[in-house]
Amino acid sequence: MLLTGRDLCNVFLAGVFLLLPSCRFISGVESDINCLRSIKASLEDPLDMLTSSWDFSNPTEGFICNFQGIECWHPYESRVLNIKLADLGLKGQFPRGLVNCTSLTGLDLSSNSLSRSIPGDIHKLIPYVMSLDLSSNSFSGEIPNTISNCTFLNVLKLDNNKLTGQIPPELGRLSRLKVFSVANNQLSGPVPTFAAGADSYANNRRLCGGPLKNCPSSSQNKNDLVRVFKSYTVVMLGALGFGIGFVFSFSFFVFR
Repeated sequence: MLLTGRDLCNVFLAGVFLLLPSCRFISGVESDINCLRSIKASLEDPLDMLTSSWDFSNPTEGFICNFQGIECWHPYESRVLNIKLADLGLKGQFPRGLVNCTSLTGLDLSSNSLSRSIPGDIHKLIPYVMSLDLSSNSFSGEIPNTISNCTFLNVLKLDNNKLTGQIPPELGRLSRLKVFSVANNQLSGPVPTFAAGADSYANNRRLCGGPLKNCPSSSQNKNDLVRVFKSYTVVMLGALGFGIGFVFSFSFFVFR
């Protein structure tokens, strides 16, 4: 039986719709595989933890799901759900290759030796992550306010690093945030109104407000400045008096 033009058109459209999901799947697979390749290449692995597990020579579908620290959406689909690489002795910077893991919801790089700053465009690298743990590393510099654009975050752990500056008040826009910690850093300034207890901010000597000690008022700062100035003036006058007295005494013994 010959097919009419309309039937041929319907068959063609049906074929296209059947092929589209597979095209997206192939693209997602390649993207996630490249994501892990990039992470492995960018990080130092002195303990060979990734080298011994992340073998990209296996052509089997879903092979990356057997990598150490990798959880997939489905065990037979190479689409990464979570990356958990805690306490593996890894060194280097925050891996920018994460941008290719487009379905990532959880990232744990805690207890390694990662350093440098947290990327200012982190919201573009991990836009859908719900849990981010960078604790117990050596990240330095300021906390980028762009983390507030990671709107799905409900866990954010940045404690035990070398972070400086103020906590961005923009993080208050993270309405889903339930767990937040920046303890044991070198942060300063007032604590924003986050739903976190004092332990979350502990051992940041220059943080104040919120669950911590009250921030000094401007008048108190002025009074402290006046006291310091007065103390400094007294010391200087005392030193000047001692110097003058020494000169006169020395002159008396030399020229008498």
